[in-house]
This record gives sequence, C-alpha cells and structure tokens, in this order.
Amino acid sequence: MEIKKHASLKAFHTFGIEQTCAYLAVVESIEDVIQLFNDATFKDLPKLFLGKGSNMLFTQHYEGVVIINRLLGKTVTETESHYLLHVDGGEDWPALVEWCVKQGIGGVENLALIPGCAGSAPIQNIGAYGLELQNICDYVDVLDLTTFETRRMSSADCKFGYRDSIFKHALYEKCFITALGLKLPKQWQAINQYGPLQSIPKDELSPHSIFERVCQVRMEKLPDPAKVGNAGSFFKNPVITQDHYDQLVSQHSGMVAYPALGGMKVAAGWLIDQCGLKGVSVNGAQVNPLQALVLTNVNNCSADDVVELASLVKKTVWDKYQIELEHEVRFMGSKKETNLAEIEAGR
Repeated sequence: MEIKKHASLKAFHTFGIEQTCAYLAVVESIEDVIQLFNDATFKDLPKLFLGKGSNMLFTQHYEGVVIINRLLGKTVTETESHYLLHVDGGEDWPALVEWCVKQGIGGVENLALIPGCAGSAPIQNIGAYGLELQNICDYVDVLDLTTFETRRMSSADCKFGYRDSIFKHALYEKCFITALGLKLPKQWQAINQYGPLQSIPKDELSPHSIFERVCQVRMEKLPDPAKVGNAGSFFKNPVITQDHYDQLVSQHSGMVAYPALGGMKVAAGWLIDQCGLKGVSVNGAQVNPLQALVLTNVNNCSADDVVELASLVKKTVWDKYQIELEHEVRFMGSKKETNLAEIEAGR
C-alpha cells in the first residue's frame, strides 16, 4: 500500500483541477483497507474512497485520507441461462464493458464509456439508453467499516433508485464496495428504444452494434476527460409534475421529456441548451458547446469557477422554467460532502 502526505489530487479526478488532500492512499486489497482504518495516524481523520474520480468535484483542500480503490480482478461462471460475472471494485468500467462485448457476452453494452470503476457503479446506479445497473446487478460485496467483516448484499438490499442507492443514505461512509456481481442473460434482448439506438436496423442489432453506436455518440457529444477535464453529466434529469409539464409544453414546443415516477422526466441538457448557455464560461470553466449537460475545465479552472458556473446554470433554468436542477456530480468539501445549495448559502 502506497501512502503520500499532502498529495495532489489533480491526476485522481477527471475534472483535473489542482486540489490537495492531507493523505492519499492507494489500496490493492481488503487487508490494505483494514490496515489503514486501524492505523492510529488516520483514525480520527475523515476518509473518502475514490475509484476513477469521474463524478467528483473537490471544492476545497481535503483534510482527510483519500483512498484510491485498486482492487483488480474478474471471473465469469455460467449457468444454462446466464453469464455470472464477479468484478472487483477497482476494475475500470468502460474496459469491462468492452471486454464483455469482445467475449460475446451481451447485456452491458448500453453502459459503454461511462467513466468510473466497477465499485462506484452501484453507488450511483449508473444508467444510459434505457439500462440501469440495477437491471443487471446480482449482488454487491462490501466491507463493513465498523466490524471489518465482509458481506454480500442482494440487488434488492441496495435500494436502487434513479442515480441513487443505499450507499448514498443508510450505508453512506459505513462500508467499502469490494466487488459486484452481474447477471447477464444468454438469451440476449436488445434495449434500443432510446435516441440514436432506434436507428440501428433490426437485422443488424447485436451487443456489438449497440456498443459501437453508444461509443460513437458518446465520443461525438462528450469531451474526453483525458483531453478536457470534466465529470460527465453534471446535472440530473429533473422530474416535474404532469401539470407543470402541461403548462410548460404549451409555451415551449419541442420539450424533451418522458413519463417517469408519477410525473415527467425532463432532459436537463435540453433545458440548459434552450437557455442559450452552451459555450458560456466562468473564467476557465465552460458549459460544453456540444453537450450542455457537461461542465468542463477548458483553461486551468478552479473549483470556484465550476461552482459559480453551476450556480449560473441552475438560476437561469429556474428563471425560465421554474425547474430546479440538482447536480449529479458529488461536491466534496474540506471534511465532508457538500452541495451547491450549501455553498451558495455560505457565501
């Protein structure tokens, strides 16, 4: 296990913003994690587990221990009807999806190129193009950070919701995800009802063709974090009441929305775009000109620049549509997680 003092976080989160932490530890086994938590040096410090840092904005110097998950390994077993994958938490998610497609294992291709590691996927219940992790998750293995015992949680135990799970609530900071199990049916069925996947001819539908199309769309619309710092989709798609939607759609034709959770889920990117915010900058932070849902680090921006830009986007959308945007990206303060509303209130 490698531990660094007063370390830079720039290379460990995809926004690529210069930020520091008191300690940085790279763990490669469950034993490393247990050792770290039992070390008197770190016992009273806040701790943060990080995979690829693809959904994180460090708003300040972090006064605790950032723990980088590098638990690696994957195995596949089969039943008559399913492929069963056991994937360690530090495995790169995009690489895993590509590997599955190349092995002829279908069922994850809609989730291609979602940045992050396998251990982060259940926390966020990642999803795209009609598929969410909860649809294919069999179990999640966790290390209890109080007893240091490992246990297996079923998919139902995880209380998955839209970009949500028990790991954001009852188990927040109480466990470490060591691995997950995926259950993928051998009798593959295409999920192609959304967006650009609908244009794939029926006789060409396959895990590979869907994978290729998803990758193509993502590479065209979403900036590569290796070239332009970003954390992917910055805001969640908001759900509004049917009455609110009916009122808005009578004034704004072409509103992109679909039924969800007893109301209508509106495309946040469409709202931001319609507000004329594509390409708008605050110092080095910018609303991506191609995909309005993404905020980018185009010129060595600071965390404050991103916060100010996010605040501007949120206010502009509210003023035009009376819809409150909620950020999907996690905001990490000096000792604990925070959010845009808290930061705005503190100014």
